Amino acid sequence: MPKSHMSKSRRQFLATGTAATVAGAAALSMPNVVRAQEAVVFKFQSTWPSKDIFHEYAQDYVSRVNEMSGGRLKLELLPAGAVAKAFELQDAVIAGTLDGGHGVCAYWYGKHKAYSLFGTPPAWGWRANQMVGWMKYGGGQALYEELVQQVLGLNLVGFLTGPMPTQPLGWFKKPVEKPEDLAGLKYRTVGLSADLFKEMGAAVTILGGGEIVPAMDRGLLEAAEFNNPSSDRVLGFPDVSKDYMLQSYHQAAECFEIMFNKAKFDALPADLQAILKYGAESASADMSWKAMDRYSKDLEAMKAHQGVKVHRTPDAVLQAQLAAWDKVIAAQSQEPFFAKVVESQKAWAKRVISLQFDMEVDQKTAYDHFFSA
Repeated sequence: MPKSHMSKSRRQFLATGTAATVAGAAALSMPNVVRAQEAVVFKFQSTWPSKDIFHEYAQDYVSRVNEMSGGRLKLELLPAGAVAKAFELQDAVIAGTLDGGHGVCAYWYGKHKAYSLFGTPPAWGWRANQMVGWMKYGGGQALYEELVQQVLGLNLVGFLTGPMPTQPLGWFKKPVEKPEDLAGLKYRTVGLSADLFKEMGAAVTILGGGEIVPAMDRGLLEAAEFNNPSSDRVLGFPDVSKDYMLQSYHQAAECFEIMFNKAKFDALPADLQAILKYGAESASADMSWKAMDRYSKDLEAMKAHQGVKVHRTPDAVLQAQLAAWDKVIAAQSQEPFFAKVVESQKAWAKRVISLQFDMEVDQKTAYDHFFSA
């Protein structure tokens, strides 16, 4: 081959090779460029004080989403009050002032009593994980979406997550011994539980978590419930009361609600929508395990180091709660959608809890065998 032809071919090869190298490098770097260009940041606020374990649960969800999205979506977590007060969170998300939030359905009970059926439902005999099961496989999610988007017409998308153990009756200046002790008692609760305790004669006040202990300290409340030993301890309940009453039917099953502005959620690619949805399921499982560890440790610590006396709620009070539930359910079921949700929950609970009773061996017998002195 003539020398001139060889030089020309070599120049062509080098030019082509250089172009290919540049193109290859560009192709390799392109995903990072696209990710950076497509990155979406959502302001995501909880309804909980930053020191509460509930805010930690919100952080656990945020951390999962941020990691799984590979930097394409970032949730920035804020505590209650950073943008909106606890009971104003939903309106802030609807308006787009916030992009999403972490709370409980009972907080929106003022918009429709049925909202609380997804947060503080009647004590059908179920546990919270069975309630979450109803959301996933018993028609609960479809009813939730019907309420949010059709009945109320809210610009929201939501997922229920994180089953909570049965909540304590609460903190008292002196233990409740009979149902009559609740008459006229200045007591804090939320959602349908407010209807329940009003039916039992209590003077109910509805407050966000961070406001309860200051209200008890000032004498504005005589008793209050919040949720669990870890939250109650860090919020300071042992500083204003030493009598902690466990076991109650007022909130025997509850879970969290993760919500997003619907327009902003719908604008996301399908894979990021899936991460927000299934991230809630992942966080739900982890939360249930974390709660076992932390709640048991904090209850023991309050008893051992803070002088807290734990009392079991008397059977007479529990029976009076169930009787009060009968009246609340009957009264609220005059509203058709409320009644529709109640019937769905009852059908699920009857079938699923019956299976539990048939299949699960008694825990207490085995526990007493190995651990009772």
